Amino acid sequence: MTDDRTEDDLPPAARRALAEAEERRRMAKAIDLPPELGGRKGPEPVRYGDWEKKGIAVDF
Repeated sequence: MTDDRTEDDLPPAARRALAEAEERRRMAKAIDLPPELGGRKGPEPVRYGDWEKKGIAVDF
C-alpha cells in the first residue's frame, strides 16, 4: 500500500502547522560558536542538551 497524499489532501490545520514549521526553520539562526582550542573534533557534543560521546548521550 502506497501513500500518495499530497499537501492538498491535508486538513487546513496540518497545512498551517507545516507552514509554521517551515517558517521557524527559515528564521532559525545557525549557532556561531568560536573554535575550541584543543577540543574534540566533530559536532558539538552538547548539541542535544546532553553530553554525547561515542554516540551515547549522558545526562549529567
